[in-house]
Amino acid sequence: MRRFARTTAGLAAGILFGVGLAWAEMTDPRKVLGFLDVAGAWDPSLLLVMAGAVSLTFVGYRLVLRRSAPLLDERFHLPATTHLDTPLLAGAALFGVGWGLAGYCPGPAIASLGLGNTEMLWFLPALLSGIALRRAVTLLQPSS
Repeated sequence: MRRFARTTAGLAAGILFGVGLAWAEMTDPRKVLGFLDVAGAWDPSLLLVMAGAVSLTFVGYRLVLRRSAPLLDERFHLPATTHLDTPLLAGAALFGVGWGLAGYCPGPAIASLGLGNTEMLWFLPALLSGIALRRAVTLLQPSS
């Protein structure tokens, strides 16, 4: 029953996230590219969406992490590492380049599927291939 509750909560959170992205028009790559065009017709709306999300997350984490455990799990699953390393910085750079070229990041890309965006027939397989490639490289690396 707990697994069903976690899955349902995850599905509800994903739907809420997708609806929020669609409502804020972040599923439209022109909005994202407009934000990245700081030398041209800059559109600050993405910055407002990000500021709202970061503010809510900042407050939400402070409240939730006061608990000894989440409602639907035995413990919190937080990252073990907190330092910046080469894989993180390289991944962030690749993500940024891909985001700038395509105008999509993964969340809005998946949310735009619900809007019938046929561009996702090209983007999502490329995204999933990149994820699979990174996992394969990680598995092939010797343990230290």
